Amino acid sequence: MDEANSYEEQRRRQIEQNKRKLDELRVHRLSAAVRQAAAKPMPAKLLMPRNPRLDAPTRRSGRIASLPEQPDYRIRKANGDVKTVSPDPVPAYATDEERAYAVARAEQLKAQLGSDYPTFIKPMSHGTSTKSSKLCIPTHFAQFLPVHDEMMVLVDEVTNKEFAMLCRVNYKHQKRYLIEWRAFSAYHELADGDCLVLQLIERRKFKVYIVRASSYNNNDH
Repeated sequence: MDEANSYEEQRRRQIEQNKRKLDELRVHRLSAAVRQAAAKPMPAKLLMPRNPRLDAPTRRSGRIASLPEQPDYRIRKANGDVKTVSPDPVPAYATDEERAYAVARAEQLKAQLGSDYPTFIKPMSHGTSTKSSKLCIPTHFAQFLPVHDEMMVLVDEVTNKEFAMLCRVNYKHQKRYLIEWRAFSAYHELADGDCLVLQLIERRKFKVYIVRASSYNNNDH
């Protein structure tokens, strides 16, 4: 019985000691402050306008503003509507008769040149004559060309003007291309339906003959 009373007395003293510590630390006051703060409603979030300066003047680069006015490629209809069109000119395509005429003349010219030098014929399409940056050489003609990339020269048979360009080898497909072809095409104003005769007069030099498809209309048939 004495032991039970001693235990209860010790327990009571421990509880009182803990209360004194809590009072010293003011833990109960801090807990009450936290609960009170949590109970308060949060202030409404202020929403700022997305663009508070709607009346501000539009900023433009001085460099852009000083550029000349760009041309307007739009077509205005009678009712005031606007239709945008491409500034590129409409491509001209040769007729079947003009193509056949150019190829036939090229075949005649190739026969006249003889077989002393390797020769091949290359008809021009719209893409090859005006847009392509390379000219594909027929596969059967590859036996006469270098086995690696090398510079070639194309000679105009009329003016003897020379054009240097790279003969590039596609090893996967065993094809060869004349690179920078567009400069030659633009200089000679090649058009759809024209036909070229290329004669390999030296190991790295072609002489080029041009048969114009438009010459079909200048001949009697």
